[in-house]
Amino acid sequence: MKDLARKLGAKIREKRKEIGLAQDKLAELADMDRSYIGRVERGQMNITVEKLYAIAKVLGCHARELLP
Repeated sequence: MKDLARKLGAKIREKRKEIGLAQDKLAELADMDRSYIGRVERGQMNITVEKLYAIAKVLGCHARELLP
């Protein structure tokens, strides 16, 4: 399960950087704490589907694009 969280986090980070969005801005727009986004990107958190959709919305993609 940890491997899945790590891969998901890497895809979120990749997409965020691709669109030139800072981690703190992603957190603000998704109404989440910046440290939470950092833990997600490092694969230290298993996120809910609701949070995945919120992040995907800010990143301008569908949640399925972020899944490994």
